[in-house]
Amino acid sequence: MRREPANAPQRRGTGMPGTARVVRLRGALDYVSAPGTVARLDALTSGPRPDLVLDLARLDFLDCCGVGVLCRARRRVLERGGRLSLVITDPHQLWILRTVGLGASFDVLDTVPDDGPIRGGGAPYGPRGGSPLTGPASPPGPSAPASAR
Repeated sequence: MRREPANAPQRRGTGMPGTARVVRLRGALDYVSAPGTVARLDALTSGPRPDLVLDLARLDFLDCCGVGVLCRARRRVLERGGRLSLVITDPHQLWILRTVGLGASFDVLDTVPDDGPIRGGGAPYGPRGGSPLTGPASPPGPSAPASAR
C-alpha cells in the first residue's frame, strides 16, 4: 500500500493564454537524458517572462535527475518572471512529485492548453543519449518503438 504525502500537487484548469510554448517530453527523463534536456530547456527559458508548458503525458520514466531537470526549469522560469506548467496524466508521476516534497511547487494541468496557438519546443530525440524533448508532432504509428515516439 502506497502512502500519499499531504503535499499533493494541485490540478488546475487549462485556461492559460495561448502564448505558452508547449514542449512534449517522451521516453525517459533520467540520468542519461538530463544533460541534453537541461540544455534545451535552458535555451527555452533564457528570455524574459518565458511561458512554458511541459507535457509529460508520453514520458515513460522519471527519476531523481529528471525531477531535478523540472526543478531547474521552474527556477529559471520564476527568476525571469514567467510561468511553468506541467501536463501530467500518470498518477505515478504525481506521486513522485508529492513524495519528494514538490507537490505544491508545480502548476499541474490535466491536458495541454488548447485556447490558442501552440509553439513547438524542439526537434525529436530518443530517450537515450539525447533529450526526450519533442515539438508538436502527430502521434506515432502503432509499431513505433518508445524511443521514436
